Amino acid sequence: MLYKVIRQLFAWIFQIFYRWDVQGRENLPDEGAFLLCANHISWWDPPLMGAVTSRTVRFMAKEELFKIPVFGKILPKVNAFPVKRDSADRRAIKTALDTLKSGGVVGIFPEGTRSKTDDLLPPQAGVGLIAVKSEAPVVPAAIVGPYKLFRPIQVRIGKPMTFPQYYGTRVKAEHLEDTAQKIMDEIGRLRKV
Repeated sequence: MLYKVIRQLFAWIFQIFYRWDVQGRENLPDEGAFLLCANHISWWDPPLMGAVTSRTVRFMAKEELFKIPVFGKILPKVNAFPVKRDSADRRAIKTALDTLKSGGVVGIFPEGTRSKTDDLLPPQAGVGLIAVKSEAPVVPAAIVGPYKLFRPIQVRIGKPMTFPQYYGTRVKAEHLEDTAQKIMDEIGRLRKV
């Protein structure tokens, strides 16, 4: 319930104050599991991406955020779950895979941190691992900013991507890196459309 209220509140904020322009909503599956992957330019990105779909999205969030008084208590109530950055966080990966196995939606920013420039950062291999292990479609999205009051923020949602060449095979680092890079390349392409 809290998630739906907050999602609607942010949808109004983005419509009124940021004049959002969302293209490609038809590419978001109405049912079934999928990974929602976008570039990361601002703290606003998770609520923005959560507001573009009517589905409940479980976002990975850096574990440090869960230690902030009050805010850290709210995050689990809006379906965020912690991830240790710069390491293979098995607990976070398991949470993501369990969510997808049950038909849910997981939101990931493959860069792993916000880009301080307009350039895309290299993707983390973890997004490739989750995509390959879950066999869930990946929906790429590009956020084209900056976030400035009364200036349009754009979200361009691409067609779902799958990686069947790696499903059911022995997981190799190069496969995960290739998958992660293909996701990031598509996000980069969408930014330029």
